[in-house]
Amino acid sequence: MIKRILAVLAGLALLLVAVLAVNTVRQGSRQVQVDPAPLLAVDGQAAAQRLAGALVFQTISSYEQPDHNAGEFRKLQAYLQQRYPKAHAVLTRELVGNYSLLYTWAGTDATAKPIMLMAHQDVVPVAPGTEAQWQAAPFGGEIRDGFVWGRGAWDNKGNLIAQMEAVEMLAASGFKPRQTIYLAMGHDEEAGGTRGAAAIAALLQARGVKLDYVLDEGLLITEGIMPGLDKPAALIGIAEKGYLSVVLKIPAAPGHSSMPPPKGTSAIAMMSAALRRIEDEQLPAGIRGVAREMFETVAPEMNGFSRVALSNLWLFGPVVQAQLEKGASTNAMLRTTTALTVVQAGNKDNVIPGLAEATVNYRLLPGDTRASITEHVRSRAGSDRFELIALPGSSEASAVSPTASSSYQLLNRTVRELFPGTVVAPGLMLGATDSRYMQILSDHIYRFSPVRAGPQDLSRFHGSNERIAIANLTELIRFYHRLLTLSAQGAAT
Repeated sequence: MIKRILAVLAGLALLLVAVLAVNTVRQGSRQVQVDPAPLLAVDGQAAAQRLAGALVFQTISSYEQPDHNAGEFRKLQAYLQQRYPKAHAVLTRELVGNYSLLYTWAGTDATAKPIMLMAHQDVVPVAPGTEAQWQAAPFGGEIRDGFVWGRGAWDNKGNLIAQMEAVEMLAASGFKPRQTIYLAMGHDEEAGGTRGAAAIAALLQARGVKLDYVLDEGLLITEGIMPGLDKPAALIGIAEKGYLSVVLKIPAAPGHSSMPPPKGTSAIAMMSAALRRIEDEQLPAGIRGVAREMFETVAPEMNGFSRVALSNLWLFGPVVQAQLEKGASTNAMLRTTTALTVVQAGNKDNVIPGLAEATVNYRLLPGDTRASITEHVRSRAGSDRFELIALPGSSEASAVSPTASSSYQLLNRTVRELFPGTVVAPGLMLGATDSRYMQILSDHIYRFSPVRAGPQDLSRFHGSNERIAIANLTELIRFYHRLLTLSAQGAAT
């Protein structure tokens, strides 16, 4: 009897192994098969010099001061006009919101939907006290060791200059776009984009413009970051998370610390209990939506157990999810995240405060809304005495742009042609970009920068020693040049 049971169990185990193997093999590659594109001749050193020149302008934006560093923005814009004369000869240039740039390159086919490339002129400041950590002056525009160093080299003047370089080259060659091309270069992306990109979107909407697709900054070409994947991975953001900060306020009777109120009834105690519930009872995680499509696309390109597990989420889903939830970035792909960011109460050591306040920041997964998150906070607060206030600057999660569209396939093809062997997959943008304002103009919005990044590079984003390799800058120029060329040909697959 025992032998029979063991035989049955062994048979079931073999059957399970067979099912897993067949299902893994059956998940064939989803990568577009294309030949490498001819290598466009680009003077990388000259382009690096022009990028370095753009990095010296301290175009730091401010949420509170609309005209902050106005002179620096004017200098950058004059610099672009001087360095890219052929581009400016074919582009119509408009200032929107005083400092944002909207360039229009009129197409030859009035019936073809226009396209838009986006970048932003502004940069974040250098964190006080970290200046000595920089290996090159943040606004020195230094070229050294094969890199262009400086604030904005990645985010986002590298993209901006690469786009202008591509247009300059195309204009010099006599290229004429089939559909109208817009270049939207906001000046306050790092401060919310309300005066720049939002104003550009409203202006184009008033003109009746509808865009075929929009490409903004976004996810990168990463190497050595995704376990089980030996190849570089280019993730194209097809959606971005929303943003909501909720302030909780709870009043209580103030008093002397020598006569504290009953346990759990002070403002601090009630706030602490509420924050504990909010922290412990977070929004549920799940391998669904954009995250699932990404893993299903990447799985066939992986090796070892990673490929087996991601190809058989019906069995390994809970295990995979548990592992993903342990990492900050991977956890953020699976859920609306909860971050306790500010707590304030009391101003003297011997006084029981009469008010406690706290701020909780949420990054909304597509499918969750600001209203549903606010209700979630209210239910976890545990008392009607809590006042909830949504801070300004919130936004819903974006719509999810389709991967079956010709515009996504165009991006997919362009990456595969210029970065042979790179795995292309859809992804979720965790931060906010100016492209969210363009949803009134297009259903096809993508967030991708062909910037190469390894594990050691990620801390440079908004951090110290921001830089871009000259070789990679050359690749950016080729990318935008190829994308505009293929768009003019109407090539998608």
